[in-house]
Amino acid sequence: MNFSQLFLILKARKKVIFWAFGAVVSFALLLNLLLPKSYTATTSLVVNYKGVDPVSGMATPAQLMPGYMATQVDIITSHAVAVKVVQNLGLTNSPGIKQQFIEDTAGSDLVKIDDWLADLLLKKLDVKPSRQSSIIEISYTGADPQFSAAIANAFAEAYQEASLRLKVEPSQKAADYLLVQARQYRDKLEAAQVKLSKYQQDNGLTSIAENLDVENAKLNQLANQLIMVQAQALDSSARQRNANSAGDASPDIAANPVIQNLKVAIAQTSSKLAEIGNRLGSNHPQFKSAQAELDKLKSQLEVEVARIGSSVGGNARIIQQNEAQLKAALAAQKQKVLELNRNRDQLSVLQRDVESAQQAYNTVAQRLNQTSIEGKANESDISILTRAIPPEKHSSPKRTLNMILALIFGTFLGISLALVSEMRNRKIRSLNDLNDFIDIPVLAVIDSGTSLAQDKKIKMLPLRK
Repeated sequence: MNFSQLFLILKARKKVIFWAFGAVVSFALLLNLLLPKSYTATTSLVVNYKGVDPVSGMATPAQLMPGYMATQVDIITSHAVAVKVVQNLGLTNSPGIKQQFIEDTAGSDLVKIDDWLADLLLKKLDVKPSRQSSIIEISYTGADPQFSAAIANAFAEAYQEASLRLKVEPSQKAADYLLVQARQYRDKLEAAQVKLSKYQQDNGLTSIAENLDVENAKLNQLANQLIMVQAQALDSSARQRNANSAGDASPDIAANPVIQNLKVAIAQTSSKLAEIGNRLGSNHPQFKSAQAELDKLKSQLEVEVARIGSSVGGNARIIQQNEAQLKAALAAQKQKVLELNRNRDQLSVLQRDVESAQQAYNTVAQRLNQTSIEGKANESDISILTRAIPPEKHSSPKRTLNMILALIFGTFLGISLALVSEMRNRKIRSLNDLNDFIDIPVLAVIDSGTSLAQDKKIKMLPLRK
């Protein structure tokens, strides 16, 4: 089918087209006249999202912002917010609304008028969040522009109240929880402090670091003294053994002045005795007197040697006793230092317990103070950017758009009906139709303007296949 054939078909079926076009346009015109006017009022809100958990204080990641906006839309369109709007505006006090409620519910007690009216308001409410910003638009459509603006603003205010309540209630509950936790941590801190103080009192610890330094100094001093005494003990033991074995040949004995004097006296007496013996004989009284004196000196020498040897041994024993005492004192001092180290370690553990308890208590107390302040806040994170005003023009029906659509749809419907009618009852309307559907050569063309056509009114013949 070419354009000329289509034109001839539409020209022949123009009545169908006109009837369809007229019917659609008439219906659209009638619809514009009969449909009640509706007015849409819009309120814009700004959401200042902080996203801080009331217990942990951690900020919510920014990736959750789209989900947060969707949550806010659900809150606005919730039944609870709608009921709050009904209560704030006192809509249930209207006699007309009460009568309509009775008619719709047939006087049933199962449905409350607040819930019924809230459901009606939600049906005409439209909430749209912005994709690129934190703005939410609340629109309400109604028959009265004043009423539509009032409802839109009321939903914004009720949403502010609900948002503040949802913000404050978790903070208040968190504050109660943190208050209990703060008391528990404070008790733990006090118990740790009491335990630390008792341990210090029981062990007499004032400044354990200073005590430990003093005791370490004493320990080092005793160790040095012990080393010196041990050296003296070795020397005295050697001298004692030498004195016991060498007798008067021992340096300690030989160096004694008494021994030296006795040896000199013995030498002199021996010389004198030899001289008297040579001169007077061994039986002479002088010889015997000298012999007696010599024996006496030798006896004194033996006594002095024994005394000095005993003195050297006594000195060695005294030094050994000092060594034993220093060893005992050193061992006792080591135990004391070890005990101080153990006390220091235990004290450090107790001090760390106190510090940990103090830090935990400070953290909980800080969160408690912050959460308590948030729980008493009276400012919402929601701000009204623009309040709804009564619209001057109705939002529906959109008469111009309806008429344009009616013209387009009517034209399309008329053409479609014309083509369908032509397909159901095909006519020969041009030479192309004869060439396409009847395999008969065309001998001549009779103009529709001839007298024969006018007189006899030749009609189009139906197509025979």
